[in-house]
Amino acid sequence: MAGINKVILVGHLGRDPEIMTFDNGTKKGTFSMATTESYRDKEGNWQEQTEWHNIVVWRYLAEKNIIKGDQIYLEGRLRSRSYEDANGVKKYITEIQGDKILKLSSPGGNKENYQKKEQVDTSNTSSSQNPPPEEVEDKDDLPF
Repeated sequence: MAGINKVILVGHLGRDPEIMTFDNGTKKGTFSMATTESYRDKEGNWQEQTEWHNIVVWRYLAEKNIIKGDQIYLEGRLRSRSYEDANGVKKYITEIQGDKILKLSSPGGNKENYQKKEQVDTSNTSSSQNPPPEEVEDKDDLPF
């Protein structure tokens, strides 16, 4: 049986993506993303725990018009790799290779700071503006 390696995150970009273009024209984007959980501690006080994720995206996803502070929905998979640092010490890193990105909101809800490219690339964002199916089903004015 085949395994499943699936990651779904909703969080905010911690920095602007760094875009690298290779000789063959392929683009690679890297950025950090923060996800935050809220919970009550033993005393009943609300606590927040933020987890930081290293994200890698390729080709057209590296060209997405996203910036620091944007809230995004990301689907991808875990990837682990190793490398040697300048001192010859072997280091290990776990990253999320993104397969799908949907921008949910801009920093402060202001979309005026974005280039016209954002208006062109709306193929995946239009569904995020429609209410989820469960909100529609709760209405009493359904014809059946």
